[in-house]
Amino acid sequence: MNQELMGFLFKTNAIRVCPKDKPFWYTSGKIGPYYVNTHFLYGSEEKANSFLSAIDRLKDDKKGCSKEFHRLTRENYGTDPLYKGTIDALLDYIKNNIDVDEIEYVSGGERRDWFFSFLIADFLDKPHITLFKDNTAVIYKNGEGTEAKSLDGAKVLHVADLITTASSYERAWVPAINKLNGIMKWSVVVVDRLQGGADVLKSLGVESHALVSIDSEVFKRACQNGYIDEGQLKLVLDYLENPEGSMKDFLMNNPAFLENALNEGGKAAERAKLLIENNFYDVKSFFGSHGV
Repeated sequence: MNQELMGFLFKTNAIRVCPKDKPFWYTSGKIGPYYVNTHFLYGSEEKANSFLSAIDRLKDDKKGCSKEFHRLTRENYGTDPLYKGTIDALLDYIKNNIDVDEIEYVSGGERRDWFFSFLIADFLDKPHITLFKDNTAVIYKNGEGTEAKSLDGAKVLHVADLITTASSYERAWVPAINKLNGIMKWSVVVVDRLQGGADVLKSLGVESHALVSIDSEVFKRACQNGYIDEGQLKLVLDYLENPEGSMKDFLMNNPAFLENALNEGGKAAERAKLLIENNFYDVKSFFGSHGV
C-alpha cells in the first residue's frame, strides 16, 4: 500500500467516512459509512468539480477537447502537490508492474478516467485514446485529435480513477477498443473497491491493477494515522464484513435516523423513501408497513 497516496485520499476527502451515528445516503436508497470520490485527488473537491465542468463544456468538440483536457491536467500537475503525487505514484506503479515497451496506447473513458489517463499517456510517451460514452473514440497524439480507426491489434493500457463492478468496462470501454481492432491488455486504477471488478476484467481478458484496494487495512491505518476515529472505524469494519446486516442493525438501534431523514426533505427524504419502498434491510419488519 502506498502510504503517501492513502494520506492523499483522506486529506482530499476522496475517501470520506461518516460520523459513527450518521451513515451516508447512497443514490440507490441504501446507506453506508463511506464514499469514494477518487477524482478529488485532483487536489480538492472544488478543483475536481471545476475540471468536470470544463469536461462537460468542451467534450462535444470531440477532436479538439483532448488537447484542452491534456493542457488543464498538465497545468494542475505543475501546481498541485497532491495531484502530482498521485500521478507520480501511478507512473511508478505502471513502470514497476507492466512492461512499458509493450504498451502501444493509453485509453481513458468519459469522464473521470480523464483526470488521470491523459498525463499517464503523456509521461509514457504513448498516444491517448479518448473514449466517449456514445462509443466513439479519438486518438490524441502530438497535440492533435483525430477520429480513431483501426488499431491493427495494438495493445492498450486503460487508466481509470476507480473500479467497482467493472460495468463501464464490460458495457463500453472493452467493446470500444475491440471495435477498433485493439486489445485492452491492462487496466490500472487508483482505487479498487473490491466489488468483483477484477474478476470481471479477468473474464474479459484484461489484467487488473490498482494502487489502493478498499479493504479493512486501509481504514485501520487511517485510524492509526488520525484520519478517522475508533467509532468510525468500527462502523466501517462492520460494514465491510456484512454490508446488509450491519446497516440493518444500525437502523434498528437508531430508529430516529430514518424518521429524521424523512422530515429533513430534499435528497435525504427522497432516498429514505426509496429505502422504504424497496424494503432495504427488511425495514418494514421492524418499522411497520409505513417504514416508521
